[in-house]
Amino acid sequence: KRGFHMSGNTDKAAGMANEAAGKIKQGVGKAVGSEKLQGEGAGQELKGDAQQVKGDTKNAIKDGVNKVADATNKKL
Repeated sequence: KRGFHMSGNTDKAAGMANEAAGKIKQGVGKAVGSEKLQGEGAGQELKGDAQQVKGDTKNAIKDGVNKVADATNKKL
């Protein structure tokens, strides 16, 4: 094996966790008047969004490859 690769579902789960944590940080930052914490939360939320997109992309590619493989196997 060449290194560790996360599955699309793992990326999506990590993305959802980061997005939720980011929203919480933003809420706490707003409640205590900390612009720094609000900014960190916004950044973490964006990271989570990107991870979810990455997971969706991985899953779409995997599905496409599987469809091609299935079609190829049927022609044999």
